[in-house]
Amino acid sequence: MSIVLAIALQLLPPTARADEAFAARVTRGRLVEVGPTGPAYQKALWSQITGPMTTALKDCLASNAPADRSPFTLVADVTSDGRTTRVAAEPGTPVANCMTAWLASTMLPAPPKLADQPVYPIEIDVSITH
Repeated sequence: MSIVLAIALQLLPPTARADEAFAARVTRGRLVEVGPTGPAYQKALWSQITGPMTTALKDCLASNAPADRSPFTLVADVTSDGRTTRVAAEPGTPVANCMTAWLASTMLPAPPKLADQPVYPIEIDVSITH
């Protein structure tokens, strides 16, 4: 990284750096999702979490009524044994924060190993239509 870029990054407000870091995690998750291991892992992931995630989302909406139904994105790193780490959501609405807590406590299918990363990044876009 050039010195000028490093200095510029230090001058950004913390929220701008956090937004850039979140966006980079979303991009990483999307790239892995369309990569060689992505389709098989997505199939295993969604077959395991569709029902529980739907229930959790309904619970989060009910516990935050009247709930903000704005779309949000979840990101997480999945360890080799299926544990989630570094779970975050943007924007951080009460429903998104509730779903962050749910995902942080949820075991996922063990992901395939990636040659260039010690964890398996995922991103989940959530839109509430009902």
